[in-house]
Formats: sequence, C-alpha cells, structure tokens
Amino acid sequence: MAKKIPQINASSMADISFLLLIFFLVTTSMDVNQGLARRLPAPVPPDQKVEDTDINKRNLLVVKINSANQLMVQGQLMEVRQLKEEAKKFILNENDDSFYPRLFEEDFGEPFGIIRYTKEHVISVQNDVDTQYQVYLNVQNELVAAYNELRDECARKYFHVAYNELDEDNQKRIQKIYPQKISEAEPKNYGGN
Repeated sequence: MAKKIPQINASSMADISFLLLIFFLVTTSMDVNQGLARRLPAPVPPDQKVEDTDINKRNLLVVKINSANQLMVQGQLMEVRQLKEEAKKFILNENDDSFYPRLFEEDFGEPFGIIRYTKEHVISVQNDVDTQYQVYLNVQNELVAAYNELRDECARKYFHVAYNELDEDNQKRIQKIYPQKISEAEPKNYGGN
C-alpha cells in the first residue's frame, strides 16, 4: 500500500505574499526623477500669425552646451559653477556696460522708488543632442539660482525678509524687476567644439 503524503496548507500563502509585497513597497526608497518646473506659454491660435522677435545682440546671453558637455558662454569656455555669477552680472549690468543689456529706469513705487533694470534681457540656452541630461539640468539650475538670488537680495534690501517670506503681491513686484527670461532652443548637433 502506498504511503499517503500530508499536504501543506497553502491557503494563507497569498495573504503572506501580499503582506510581504506591501512591506517592501513601504520600506523601499525610490529615486525621484529630476525635472524642470516651467510654465509654458499659452498655445498660439491657428489663425494667429507668429512674428519673429528681433532681440538686440547686447540683450542676449548665449549659453551653449556641446556634446562633450562643455559650457560656452558668449563663445568663451566656462565652468558650470561660474555660470550663476556671470548670469547675475548680465542681468544686473551695474556698470552700464555696452556689452550687457540696456538699462531702463522705472518707478516701482514704495519701497522701491526708481530702479534701473534690464527689462529686455534674454538668456538663450542651446544644447547639443548628445549633451548629458545632468549637465543640462546643472546649467538650468545655475541660471534659475541666479534669478532666485537676485530676487532674494532685493527682498532683503527693501523688505528685510527673504523673498519666499513675502506675500504674493510683493513677490510679483520683485519678479517684474527681475523677470526670468530663459529661452531654450531646440537641441542641435554642435559637436565637440
């Protein structure tokens, strides 16, 4: 006579598997994808004619990243960590240099008064199709950091608090003084030069 083999009760295996799955999902850390926070312009209606904008050369800061992940600012090689200070000098143009954007004077009301600022400046970011995404992000972060620092310095000067502590109306007033104008061109093949 054949010996009878006892069977294992598997009814609770599904419950155990489910609990283990939940445990690993809860305790595992996930990498968060990096991205850029950008507000895109409203779509142009199909019947509206798109006109090219003519930008004075002195109002344009050209930032290129080639396929070798080298940064060129106005045709000069530069380290990414130097970009923030160069962008701030460009946006401010404190000495009214002819190779930086033209300064305009405007009365921004209390507590600002009349301020000289470069309202027509544009920073153009161009990258190669083979540029590493991390390098592109680092460049974008440096440019955004330049605007953030300028806005924070302005808030501390006129309101004696950090920019992010201001109410929305005063933040918008400072944004008008330092509007973030970063233009992104379609990636091209610049090569290693």
